[in-house]
Amino acid sequence: MTTLETVAGADRPPAKRGRRSWTGWGFIGPFVLVFAFVFLAPIVYSVYLSLFRDQLIGGTTFVGLDNYRQALQDEQFWTSLSRVSLFLLIQVPIMLGIALLVALALDSGRLYGKDFFRISIFLPYAVPAVVATLMWGFMYGTRFGLVSDVNDALGVSLPDPLSPGLVLASIGNIVTWEFVGYNMLIFYSALRVIPNSLYEAAEMDGAGQIRVITAIKLPAIRGALVIATIFSIIGSFQLFNEPSILQKLAPNAITTSYTPNFYTYSLSFSGQQHNYSATVAIVMGLITMVIAYVVQLRGMRKES
Repeated sequence: MTTLETVAGADRPPAKRGRRSWTGWGFIGPFVLVFAFVFLAPIVYSVYLSLFRDQLIGGTTFVGLDNYRQALQDEQFWTSLSRVSLFLLIQVPIMLGIALLVALALDSGRLYGKDFFRISIFLPYAVPAVVATLMWGFMYGTRFGLVSDVNDALGVSLPDPLSPGLVLASIGNIVTWEFVGYNMLIFYSALRVIPNSLYEAAEMDGAGQIRVITAIKLPAIRGALVIATIFSIIGSFQLFNEPSILQKLAPNAITTSYTPNFYTYSLSFSGQQHNYSATVAIVMGLITMVIAYVVQLRGMRKES
């Protein structure tokens, strides 16, 4: 650009520069509006609801942080939170471990029928969660399902998968069946972008398959492992579909406060406690955000 053009650009009227900035806002404006109405507005409204309480005498009154104090002292909330925390600590490593093993097997190039196997593993993720839960709930039935048929055919008495002591493991089995394929696809996609030069160098050094996995593949997909872990943590704390559907089959094992999300749903739609339900949802959202953020920081620190 010549000096004359530079001076001309500097002397451009402010109105033209203003029109150019408004043009940029015109492009991002639709996204900002959708983001505000779909994401920000519900959060703001939930915070607003959490500051009030609907009372028999006096109607809806402003209570400040009293609902939050009640939530922090609510035994049902903390029991449900400890339950999903236990679910997370056991189910997530199992699910991600299986997904990682499947992805490594697919990437090894030694698996016969790789394409069919990949589609078969991913297919359960395409099944809606409601349908998957109903299907597994039928198989869990001791009076009408697969467990009942096995008991009658073999003359045995298998433990009831929907009993209070086993229902959490049964839910974990359903979630694992649903999401192994999803996480496998994340890991497999990350493995496919590893440069072949690294494998060639490892082969020249005489590294075996185990060494290649531990020294090349796992470090290369650490970012994918962190992302899958964060998604799984968020999904565990949001557990709702499976217990809410199985509750009709096992009302004695699954209470209305079985998970935090199920608890907020019951408070709002069954107990008509909309204000307190919003409070519990906000507290749970903050806890989930903090834990996911800590996991992300630790993953990024290890990666660096």
